[in-house]
Amino acid sequence: MYAEKLLPHDIEAEEAVVGALLINSDSFLRVSHLIKPDDFYRERNRSCFAACVDLFQRSEAIDQVTLARELSRTNQLETVGGMAYLSHLISITPNSANAEFYAQLIARTATMRRLIDAASRISALGYEDTDDVDATLRQAEDTLFKVRTGQSDRGFVPLRQIYDQFLEDRAALTEPAQNTAPVMTSFNGLDELLGGMQRADMLILGARPGLGKSTLAVNICLNAAKNGFTSGIFSLEMSREQLALRILAADAGVDAHRLRLGLYTEAEEQRIIDSIGSLSDMPVFIDDTPFQGIVEMRGKSRRLSLEHGVDLLVIDYLQLVQGEAKGRFGDNRVQEVSEISRSIKGMARDLNVPILTCSQLSRVVENRTGHRPQLSDLRDSGSIEQDADVVMFISREDVYFTEDEWEQQFPGRPYPRAIAEIIIAKHRHGPTGSVKLRFRDHLVRFESLAQTENF
Repeated sequence: MYAEKLLPHDIEAEEAVVGALLINSDSFLRVSHLIKPDDFYRERNRSCFAACVDLFQRSEAIDQVTLARELSRTNQLETVGGMAYLSHLISITPNSANAEFYAQLIARTATMRRLIDAASRISALGYEDTDDVDATLRQAEDTLFKVRTGQSDRGFVPLRQIYDQFLEDRAALTEPAQNTAPVMTSFNGLDELLGGMQRADMLILGARPGLGKSTLAVNICLNAAKNGFTSGIFSLEMSREQLALRILAADAGVDAHRLRLGLYTEAEEQRIIDSIGSLSDMPVFIDDTPFQGIVEMRGKSRRLSLEHGVDLLVIDYLQLVQGEAKGRFGDNRVQEVSEISRSIKGMARDLNVPILTCSQLSRVVENRTGHRPQLSDLRDSGSIEQDADVVMFISREDVYFTEDEWEQQFPGRPYPRAIAEIIIAKHRHGPTGSVKLRFRDHLVRFESLAQTENF
């Protein structure tokens, strides 16, 4: 009975989405985070949308002429129905205003098809009748999980909305200011070396896990927002609620662990309330959608730029960004990361904003004497070093040495408790060097020191 049924689809919505893109190419920004080419049921509509994605990636206009040229270049124009079909798509689309609604219809039917496919695969697992029931159940759960995460669309959410929920209070959004100057980090030594974060630059912040790269990136983002710069954070690892609480702990000066458990004093509670009041007006937007690709991130960023203006983007972190062309590089993660790195640099230039991207370092750092990171430690690809305008590392000797071990190896030198060295290993526009900051782990924040050292 089920085999006789057609899979869920909406051809009219598919045609209307492509037609909307041909009428107004800006519609792509409204739909790119909702759907992907694979979400289309009819092959020729899928080919048309995929060609639009390629045009967008190259920052080319999307219209009937450019789409026809792109389809012709890949020998697909006649397959989809030629210019006549593209004209048909325009003629049946009243306007581009409802493109987002049509995209949601496509996403819904695509999810239903994936659910049917998942059900078939889970059914096949049941018929295998293996002895390892737990393993089979895990496979089934993973199959369903992929269906759910594949259709997840959370998008950018302002801090105000998160804190309003925290306080059970709905407040109105404020209009953020727009700036054209370099974005300052508010860490004096760092700004002296960099001259602020320059527009169109890709900045890499690398460190081993647990050294505070996410904390420093968010601190920089918050400092920029306090100076009137609009900031967007792609948090691929932490949820927006977790990130908001970390920001709150840093700003209020309250232990993050006690804040999370609600174990704060009356005086601390007042500081928390005051911080929520000030932070809610900050032009900071958070997107915690997992498994994102560059096209999706670029579309969301351009939309944020159009609606609110954007001065700084943070990606936490690069190795969690999903490659767009699955199977294009096979199992070659190095090539995939290289493509992602180049795309991030292109996005920075396209939006004319600095993009601060966190990156994992290889384990070689931990085996090296002194544990001082180097450019070659950037994980997965040498292209990251090439594409980046600035490469910074976090080095903390108190992570690798106890106080007793330090005294034995470096007698007479003070123990670097809670001291982080920010190493500028590459600076395309200026000098390299290092800056020492104080890392207050329990408050999840870095603080400036008066000391700046040049190599």
